[in-house]
Amino acid sequence: MTTLDTAPRTHFSGTASEDELAQWDAVAEGVAERLGADALERDRRNAQPFAEAKLLQESGLVTLLDPAEYGGGGGHWESAFRAVRTLARTDASIAQLLGYHYVNEANIALVAPAAERERWFRATIAGRWVWGDSVNPVDPNLTLTDTPEGLRLNGFKRFSTGSGVGEALLINAVVDGGEHDGEFAYLVLPYGHPGVELVDDWDNLGQRLSASNTVRYHDVVVAADQVLGYGTDEPIQSYVTPAIQLVFGNLYLGIAQGALAQARELTNARPNAWFLSAADRYREDPFVQRLYGELVSRVAAVEALADAVNREYDRSISRGDAVTAGDRAELAIRIAQLKVVSSDTAVDVANRVFEATGSSSTASRVGLDLHWRNVRTHSLHDPVDYKKLEVGANFLTGAVQPISLYT
Repeated sequence: MTTLDTAPRTHFSGTASEDELAQWDAVAEGVAERLGADALERDRRNAQPFAEAKLLQESGLVTLLDPAEYGGGGGHWESAFRAVRTLARTDASIAQLLGYHYVNEANIALVAPAAERERWFRATIAGRWVWGDSVNPVDPNLTLTDTPEGLRLNGFKRFSTGSGVGEALLINAVVDGGEHDGEFAYLVLPYGHPGVELVDDWDNLGQRLSASNTVRYHDVVVAADQVLGYGTDEPIQSYVTPAIQLVFGNLYLGIAQGALAQARELTNARPNAWFLSAADRYREDPFVQRLYGELVSRVAAVEALADAVNREYDRSISRGDAVTAGDRAELAIRIAQLKVVSSDTAVDVANRVFEATGSSSTASRVGLDLHWRNVRTHSLHDPVDYKKLEVGANFLTGAVQPISLYT
């Protein structure tokens, strides 16, 4: 095993100020507005989102979390999570792309040796890299072999979000042979690297522009300076999993908010009312108002929890090397709670708004279905029932799940 790096594992510190939150909220809202103008049309084209990735780069959102001393935005995770939520209201695919970018790139701070971090940060900031990934842990079809000529990568990974457009592709594989035999390696390859085949096969029900393709590796040569680092048992290094699960919670919340916003416009535009109703218009019907009262209240409760947990994440990761396994477990349970209520609420909201908007809202040109298709697709990433078990077991017995890329 490698010797643990004694330098601080992460640069993250403190929590976001109101000014910071307002600044990045405004940026994200501007991007969301532009994405919302043709989100349905782009979803149907199902093309690789190069233009959308460029929009994220030009807005500055991709460098939000990067250290200011190297030219980055110097922002906090709370600002990043809120940006994901805001984009998800109009285009959940690109919100996913951004959220995964944040988590993938965070491995510079959490995994890379201290002496290498500045190099990685400066390169990603200067190039405004979008970080994709090829790490699906339930698809362990990669072999990374240490040969006399260096590391060689073969195999494939499905569900590789951002791989179709990202300048940097984060890959996980266990090393076979050599000095690091049996260790969990973090590799970063540039777009178009020899032997890396991007298979444009992402044609799913929703999240169609997340560039979540299959990637195949054909005897890929991995240079020493393309190894970001190796896994350790430091609790702080495993903060990528709570981060990605918190991205999910904010993604689902944003989708629910977007569904409600569009449904409200459609409901207010509906003429007349059901013939048995005493109301003049659908928006005045007590059953319609009751439905919205329930859905809006549930989404507001999820938002309150998300806001609280987003800030808790910053407080926790700010402790860096001082965090313990217990701290990490406590944070994971809070995020699991959000995962449970955000996924269940968003799926329900995106489905039931049709009860208020009527059969005319199912027309293809309306596109109200986009919210449901997106959340139904992504909420299957990992079974929410196991998050419910995780929360329930912890509540009853104090049990915690082993650290993994899902827990």
